[in-house]
Amino acid sequence: MINTSDVRDAARRLEGRLRRTPVFATAPDRWFKLEYLQHAGSFKTRGMFNQVLAGVERGAVPAAGIVAASGGNAGLAAAYTARELGITAEVYVPVTAPAVKVAKLGKLGARVVQAGGEYAEAYAAATVRAEQTGALFCHAYDDPAMVAGNGTIGLELAEQLPDGFDTVLVAVGGGGLIAGVIAALRDRARIVAVEPATSRALGAALAAGGPVDVPVSGVAADSLGARRSGRIAYEMAADAGITSVLVEDTAIVEARRRLWDEHRIVVEHGTAAAQAALISGVYRPEPGERVVVLLCGANSDPADLA
Repeated sequence: MINTSDVRDAARRLEGRLRRTPVFATAPDRWFKLEYLQHAGSFKTRGMFNQVLAGVERGAVPAAGIVAASGGNAGLAAAYTARELGITAEVYVPVTAPAVKVAKLGKLGARVVQAGGEYAEAYAAATVRAEQTGALFCHAYDDPAMVAGNGTIGLELAEQLPDGFDTVLVAVGGGGLIAGVIAALRDRARIVAVEPATSRALGAALAAGGPVDVPVSGVAADSLGARRSGRIAYEMAADAGITSVLVEDTAIVEARRRLWDEHRIVVEHGTAAAQAALISGVYRPEPGERVVVLLCGANSDPADLA
């Protein structure tokens, strides 16, 4: 399993390549970690950059570059990383990927291929392509270097709130983010997984004793719609005794709207899931409990906030 030492190694590798995203106090004992301000618009850039740099170190990135599959954000992170390192990126996304993400992939210089109706189908096509070309396949969430890079969020958070915090709410799809947060913070805080009721891969894995396929649908499916939890995330969540709570689409939409109305924060639906756990009451903090909501991505079309 990934541990704090792995995360610290990732932080050293990534030094100078990432934004240190701010923490914003919303009320006494409540904070947002504004990771949606990261390069390429999501936390995925941390893990993807670390994954590719680790590949470069071991000589695993050929002239064909990298191939990734994504609902959008991991692909954007791959495209940004490739541009920064001067290598080629080919990104497979489902045909349901939001147009704003597909357009941004092209602007970052990636070759974009739309395949299948959901992430799992794009993933299958991407792995075949990587085998054909010899490119390094970069997993969107179930890779040790990806997880360790994502965990650098937790190290930052601990430095930014030196007086401590009790709980971190994390939106979960395939689990690469929560696995990184567990690696960085499991001895410092309670970590709560927040999943859409219509896309609950990690919760199903914890209930079944291992990753299993789940149906995927709902407003957050483009970013949290993994059909199966990553093995790393499952093992780390099970070992740490992580709690998973489920939020309905109506609560996600309302949380996203309120983030805009009350804070002028524009995020995607998957990101708003973490805040939805609070406003819907599926997670109720104890009196005095110090809670951080991790706002992890903003690759969204703000037009639908109206």
